[in-house]
Amino acid sequence: MNREQFFRVVSELDEDRLRKALWNVYWRGTANVRERIEVELASDGRARPRLPAKAPVDPEMVRDEVDMFVSLARSGAYLGGDRRVSPRERSRWRFTFKRLAAEAQDALCAEDAEPAASALEQLVDLACEARDYDYFRSDDPVAAAGFVVSDAAAVLWASTWERHGFQAFAEMAAPQLIRWESRYGWTRYGEGSVAAQEISLAVLLARMLRVPDTWEGFAEQYVRTLDRLCDSSASTRRIRRSVDTGQERAGALAEWHGLLLENLVDTEGGLFDRIVTHAALGGPEQVFFSARLAHRRGNTDVARDLVARCLRKLPGHKDFREFAAEIGATTPP
Repeated sequence: MNREQFFRVVSELDEDRLRKALWNVYWRGTANVRERIEVELASDGRARPRLPAKAPVDPEMVRDEVDMFVSLARSGAYLGGDRRVSPRERSRWRFTFKRLAAEAQDALCAEDAEPAASALEQLVDLACEARDYDYFRSDDPVAAAGFVVSDAAAVLWASTWERHGFQAFAEMAAPQLIRWESRYGWTRYGEGSVAAQEISLAVLLARMLRVPDTWEGFAEQYVRTLDRLCDSSASTRRIRRSVDTGQERAGALAEWHGLLLENLVDTEGGLFDRIVTHAALGGPEQVFFSARLAHRRGNTDVARDLVARCLRKLPGHKDFREFAAEIGATTPP
């Protein structure tokens, strides 16, 4: 929003909602943002006495500490039986995680923010893995750490775009989208305050890609990333168990594929045709994308056949059944 649009929206809010909005900005903002708000809140127009400013975070020190923390977690050191992690630290791992996450995000404001970006990326990787693997003594590590994956991704992606431009953002975010996206969030049980704050990375990207050119540029980078995934020997990145197969990957990215259909212009032999046949994807969700694409191109009979195939695999799938009803396809009981 520009200034006029923002003021028009704000004018419709009552005082309670304005206070809540300002509190969210104050509480979740950087130290500089909090100081500026405090100046505005001071009744005499002067800032309250400033507390001693804490030393700026060193991005390289944060990255080194995150490297060690992630390495120890993956080695099982926080589960016990490893002298590199004391019993007290094993029980306090979530506080270490929170501190490192906060410091990594603060360090993105430094002049050389690349180490901080690397640190935050590693923490998101660890959070995604912790949904499926037991690295810590916790029933739900992501919820215990209070780590909202989509919020961290938003900070990282916005910082990269602002510093290095759209192309660098797309080259970094496309592999991360594929690696991190989760259909049901990143907490194990999908409940609680952390789960309530999560949004899908597909929705996050839709909020960032405001114009057609950015949609096209990001989609091209996305497909090129899928191409590289097909050569598994060339990929050295750690991939979560939940997206190891093409079928599971297509399921995690189903919402993203739907948004691509809504926001990109279709061309024969273009990006959509590469996605529907891509070897890095598979299963009913990829066939469903083919069905939606066929319907969009006016091939309703083909779309009915394809969605029927999907329903034979997953007869209770809500999206499949709704689409089948929309185009008049036969649905199984």
